[in-house]
Amino acid sequence: MYTAGATVCPAPPVSWVRADARRLRTGPRAATAARRSDGRRRGSSWWPEPPARGPVQVHGARKGGSPARSTAAMAAGGEVKDIHSKESTKTLLKSEALYEYMLNTMVYPRENEHLRELRLITEQHTYGFMLSPPDEEQLLSLLLKVMGARNTIEVGVFTGGSVLATALAIPDDGRIVAIDVSREYFDLGRPVIEKAGVAHKVDFREGPALHILADLLADEGNEGAFDFAFVDADKENYGNYHEQLLRLVRVGGVLAYDNTLWGGSVALPDDAPLTEGDREMRAAVRAFNARVAGDARVEAVQLPVADGITLCRRVV
Repeated sequence: MYTAGATVCPAPPVSWVRADARRLRTGPRAATAARRSDGRRRGSSWWPEPPARGPVQVHGARKGGSPARSTAAMAAGGEVKDIHSKESTKTLLKSEALYEYMLNTMVYPRENEHLRELRLITEQHTYGFMLSPPDEEQLLSLLLKVMGARNTIEVGVFTGGSVLATALAIPDDGRIVAIDVSREYFDLGRPVIEKAGVAHKVDFREGPALHILADLLADEGNEGAFDFAFVDADKENYGNYHEQLLRLVRVGGVLAYDNTLWGGSVALPDDAPLTEGDREMRAAVRAFNARVAGDARVEAVQLPVADGITLCRRVV
């Protein structure tokens, strides 16, 4: 999922800044702090963007409305735009018509009513763009059913869109260990999860993900006890999560990592005009991609769905 704009925006209420520091994407500093499930925070100040040196690949249309349009664009004042924002839709497709066709043909008509309700609620939130898009949720749901997954882990929860998609896909006696550094956003989605009748499957754990995963590993009974893990959290810790999750997920199980193409920026030249935050995210994602590519313990595939999702099947 993820995961906000490039122009300098008015500062939000102070309470929002404190609560949301790890998630904000509305400035370069804030972008690097988004969804910090490790509990560490970077500055919550709102910083002006650096001057543009040329066009940058960004997502165009507003998420949840018109489909995405990947274009070379800059803000009116000449600032370099953040890759993800409230006005963007997370897809790497370059054709609006094609993405709209896919959504209207295969996604929206089959979207669960509770997933739709949670998506619409989340889209009204200032940071609603961090929700996993419905086509990605559809992919994860199908994968879980094909696998016959029962026990799962999610690192980075936000309002719980992918948690709900998972809960609807796994059996009634399945469970999801859902980890986030704060439950504030999850509490927005929990009433919908309860309405869907699957709240009993969700074991929400609040705190730094690295610590919570370590606590799980402290119990030898948890090693290899999970079928699936989904990570949509702080990118610089993806490698650390990978090491922990490889012990928790069984051989033959799947680890899924979101945002592994970061708006297509991973393929841009090093001197491409990006915000400070996007440049840091790009570097972290590229390092993780290289790590997975050379990891003989997994069979990996990278899909250009949403903002890029990497699936790793544990083989050792």
